[in-house]
Amino acid sequence: MTVSRCARTTLLAAFAFSSATAFATATDELRDFVRTVKSGKSTFTQTVTAPNGRQKVSNGSFEFARPNRFRFVYEKPYAQTVVGDGTKVWIYDPDLNQASSRKTGDALANTPAALIVSNDIDKVFTLADQPSKDGIDWVLATPRQAEGTVRALRIGFRAHALAQLQIDDSFGQKSMIVFNGFEPNAKLAADTFVFVPPKGADVSEQ
Repeated sequence: MTVSRCARTTLLAAFAFSSATAFATATDELRDFVRTVKSGKSTFTQTVTAPNGRQKVSNGSFEFARPNRFRFVYEKPYAQTVVGDGTKVWIYDPDLNQASSRKTGDALANTPAALIVSNDIDKVFTLADQPSKDGIDWVLATPRQAEGTVRALRIGFRAHALAQLQIDDSFGQKSMIVFNGFEPNAKLAADTFVFVPPKGADVSEQ
């Protein structure tokens, strides 16, 4: 059976495209995530390991929308809500009924949240490919400004979906956030990123 010139051209083009896709780097995958995923939501499990090896495990939910809007709700073992509304980042402790806020630029700089919700990650981080492991493609993100507490971040994608985030800080702690059932470009309620301190809360703003 012969193959026409047109068919051969189509096959070659398809092969070239599939090869380029297969060999795209993890940093390309991260930049594509920033470019094409404008919102998302997921549940998560966060494990913080202290220098002495002791671990603390938290669970909760995460939602975000570009640029710079996000909501982390920690449910167990202690409740806490962190909301970025695009202008300020709020942290609320319901047990103490205390809320604090900082301007987004100050609060987000060099943080793990910035790696996910920012529109221009290359201005904030130096990116480098890391070896893939257990089906996850890894990118190392090093803050360009070293004055923060974060020393290095690693963001992982499984089948092009956000899978994990690892954080090394200046206190010697290592944190790992595992995202479960990440839903890209999710439709989110209009008030998702609105935070109003509850009546009677002790509020501190910077």
